[in-house]
Amino acid sequence: MMARRAGCAGILIGALLGALSLQPVQAASTAGPAMGLQMPAIAGATGQTTNALQPVTRSGREIYTEFRSGLSDQECAVDASDRWRQHFAHVPRDLAERPDRLMPLFGYVVDALREHHLPTEYALIPFVESGYRPGARSPSGPAGLWQFISATARNHEVTMQPGYDGRLSPVESTTAAVRYLRTLHGMFAGDWRLAVMGYNAGEYRIFGALRNAGQRAMDAEPEKLSVPPITRAYVRKLQALTCLLVEAGEREEWLDAIDQSVPVLTAAKLPANVRQLDAWAARKGLDSELVKHFNPVFADGRVASASRGQAVLVPAPAEYAVAALQVEPAPITRPPELPAGRRARSEGPVFLADASDLVEEQDPDPPSAQTQPAMTRTAPRVHTVARGESIWRIARHYGLSAAQLLLRNGLEASSVIQPGMVLQIDEGGPGNQPPMAN
Repeated sequence: MMARRAGCAGILIGALLGALSLQPVQAASTAGPAMGLQMPAIAGATGQTTNALQPVTRSGREIYTEFRSGLSDQECAVDASDRWRQHFAHVPRDLAERPDRLMPLFGYVVDALREHHLPTEYALIPFVESGYRPGARSPSGPAGLWQFISATARNHEVTMQPGYDGRLSPVESTTAAVRYLRTLHGMFAGDWRLAVMGYNAGEYRIFGALRNAGQRAMDAEPEKLSVPPITRAYVRKLQALTCLLVEAGEREEWLDAIDQSVPVLTAAKLPANVRQLDAWAARKGLDSELVKHFNPVFADGRVASASRGQAVLVPAPAEYAVAALQVEPAPITRPPELPAGRRARSEGPVFLADASDLVEEQDPDPPSAQTQPAMTRTAPRVHTVARGESIWRIARHYGLSAAQLLLRNGLEASSVIQPGMVLQIDEGGPGNQPPMAN
């Protein structure tokens, strides 16, 4: 098991599109989420209206593409252990057979890593630690998606108190794990193998092994370091998992099997007056069983007094995506500019209520189109690809589906985009994109 788990700087999980804070329902026909947005009223079989939130979705294939493009090692490691390949051979099959349970959480972790430009090899750690079961508990003490032990969880700012074990919160535990991985990634000169060794055994032990071997992190040979066998095996496990998923992605039948629509998950603050998670989810039109599955920190769906107001992982409603996209977003290669005197938040996950100062106020009585010709878009938008971006991320930024963006640029799902390429965002663009590598 890991000697050190999680912690150092802040993490922004998702941007405004994926941020969310749901408020308690006041009345079935009028209650809405934060910022005054109204939830659509859907007529039920009895003729009464109920609140229903249609979630933002993407396909498992899009999640896999995002994972694949974020790998530090794009090719399968030649020394990947046959033993660990056999041990984890079930993972591609599980992703294909249970995409509704595994893919959303896998995508949530991949998004968190990609947001911080970290290799997606790290997204495989929960497969090793917990089999991507957020409620997993080990007889020896570790718990949750990332299998933190209680002492190190507290050290890395995971809430631990009677009635609330933050290790079982995918939001808290993933925030802490990615913070720590980001720190280790910088400590070890961007070598993911050294970083996961430090994650498993502690960074000081790995620094000592480098010193004793006369190596530097920037040009190290991790396989030659004197480290515990379990730490060396940790790297081989992740290499084996990488190989299994890379090879699975070369089979069209597997890609077809995961090409199912799954919800995009986002963090929300649970209102302080909620007592039953499933009842709250039902009022919001969410799948109660899935919400309970993704939030085992609330045992049997009960919201104890210690856990009220904590983060909950839910499908992101499409209505929030529409509201966020009403404002032209800043380029995703740099943070949005804040009004004078306002401080950007970087600690922990951002919710819609926390990020409201990033959204410009809308004119309640905007001038007509005839009186504002200067505001009319006259030229189709284009986007220059930056390092680390993917088709899905760019499409989400502009409120498109990945399929729409691919179609407008004459691309296929297997196309690879490269930094500096110019993508057409709107229909009828100049069509001057450079050739894509396939």
